[in-house]
Amino acid sequence: MSIEVVYDGKPLLGITSITWSGETRQPFRKLEVSLKNTRDGRTQLTRIEHGKELRLVNDDRELFRGPVFSFNINARGDMDVVAYDENIYLVKNQDTRKFANMTASAIIKRLCSDFGIPTGTIVDTGYVIPKLILHEKTLWDMMVTALTVTRKQTGRRYFISSKEGRIQLSPRKEQIVRVVLENGRNILDASYSQSIEEMRTQVKVIGGDEEKNPVIAVVKNDTLIQRYGIMQHLERAESDATSSQVQQLAQQLLKDLGTIDDEATIEAIGDDSVTAGTAIYAREQMTGIIGGYYITADRHTFQNGVHTMSLTLSATDDLPALEYEEPGDRKTKKVGDEKSNLSDVLKEIEKFGE
Repeated sequence: MSIEVVYDGKPLLGITSITWSGETRQPFRKLEVSLKNTRDGRTQLTRIEHGKELRLVNDDRELFRGPVFSFNINARGDMDVVAYDENIYLVKNQDTRKFANMTASAIIKRLCSDFGIPTGTIVDTGYVIPKLILHEKTLWDMMVTALTVTRKQTGRRYFISSKEGRIQLSPRKEQIVRVVLENGRNILDASYSQSIEEMRTQVKVIGGDEEKNPVIAVVKNDTLIQRYGIMQHLERAESDATSSQVQQLAQQLLKDLGTIDDEATIEAIGDDSVTAGTAIYAREQMTGIIGGYYITADRHTFQNGVHTMSLTLSATDDLPALEYEEPGDRKTKKVGDEKSNLSDVLKEIEKFGE
């Protein structure tokens, strides 16, 4: 292992520890560097500036690239520096936008273009979203909302990442497991939990005109109901949704919600190919962590020539989801929401020129 941090094009000296981390519920990865930034105990060896670029390189492979966002130093020259990859700008910008007849991928490209965020490979998500009106949302929330709408209609999942300073949108495919973690070899510690708190065994979706001509679909998982009882999720579709669209939505929701949530954490000898969004195979007898798992969060530490990693695992491909609720449309609100005030609706219509 030949790990190196490059600051503004030059190797950063005096490093005592490096932490590199990320999770699937955030678009960016984080790099934290601790160093002894002095030779004589009186002056700084390297002047760190906000916005300058840090890179993490391992055996000539770039693992991270992004701007410095914060640092602190004490009188002894002990310094900590924090950088994020370019996707940090997805959560540092907010706006109000209206999109019509656009795919999620087209929305992502538009937002990146408008805010000067470099793009790499953005795959075509295919499904054309009729309309999205998003108020005071971060760019990340807008993108995730568009991808959630796409997933609920098509079942296809996508993953946002950063590579060489550019945002990437990739399809979430069945992954080939290349890393095996097991006790007695590379696992240092582990824990495991299961829950059916968020499981739903039956889904009811209501669309159409709820007062005069509702379109209703109810789907259920009889096997889960027999074992765990009826736990119904209720959702309202768009008012112009067809019967087949309502049925499709209900089936996809049941597929997503009819699962047992489980989570495992593992401390292991480090492997820089294991990051949030990838998959591994684990075998730990005491906790029963046996099988294939997705990484939902990772934290890699490089210190004193030793690389370790702390991983959060899930048996399901747990990606962020943000439900879309059309402003002023009562039929798209969740159960329990208050009815929209008519004047608010008229203001929205006037604002967006509908």
